[in-house]
Amino acid sequence: MLRQILAAIFLTFLITAPAFADDIKAPRTMALSGHGEVRMAPDMAVVMIGVLSQGDTAADALKANTAAMQAILDSLKSAGIAEKDIQTSNFTVQPRYDYNNNNQPPRLVGYDVSNNVTVAVRKLNDLGAVLDTAVSAGSNQINGVLFRVDKPDAAMDEARKLAVADATRKAKVYAGASAVGLGDILSIAESSGIQPPIPLDTQMMARAEKSADVPIAQGEQVISVDVNVVWEIK
Repeated sequence: MLRQILAAIFLTFLITAPAFADDIKAPRTMALSGHGEVRMAPDMAVVMIGVLSQGDTAADALKANTAAMQAILDSLKSAGIAEKDIQTSNFTVQPRYDYNNNNQPPRLVGYDVSNNVTVAVRKLNDLGAVLDTAVSAGSNQINGVLFRVDKPDAAMDEARKLAVADATRKAKVYAGASAVGLGDILSIAESSGIQPPIPLDTQMMARAEKSADVPIAQGEQVISVDVNVVWEIK
């Protein structure tokens, strides 16, 4: 009796399975990407400023570096940089060896101490003077200038609108070409980024003699958004 009941249940499943499969059939979809970007002038810069000192002993190198770094920090504050915009980003103490020792093992000849701070310059008109001030105070390590937009939210939102509009434009073209209708949007996925201008190479500048303020070209930043949109098609 139990075997007959199980057989009946199995037969019922076989009969209803195709109809059930039709009910859950995945909708037809169209997936396209869109790109939007906004260009705007940066309104701040971030630069790494530091000093490398050498000495016969680690203590000697550290003492010289500490004095030089303090002079640099004082000069930055004198140039109008707030304390909250100066942050230590790298500090190293390393032995220095002489490897040209007639095939003998390397010979310890002293120590190098490097100290770097990341500085946010919020008034771009002052950037050249700030860099010049730091070099004049003793900085011999300036590792690039990155320009940024302090508050990019409004530009990002505009780029989002442009990206969705771009994807929608493409979808309408494909729908018209294939004689289908666009249904509801099923999903939107975003990837975004801010592309800074090429960093200013300041290695040579850090070794230059003091003259006029360092010339700065800030360029433009590209704030971009890419979206992937999926529509149901009718």
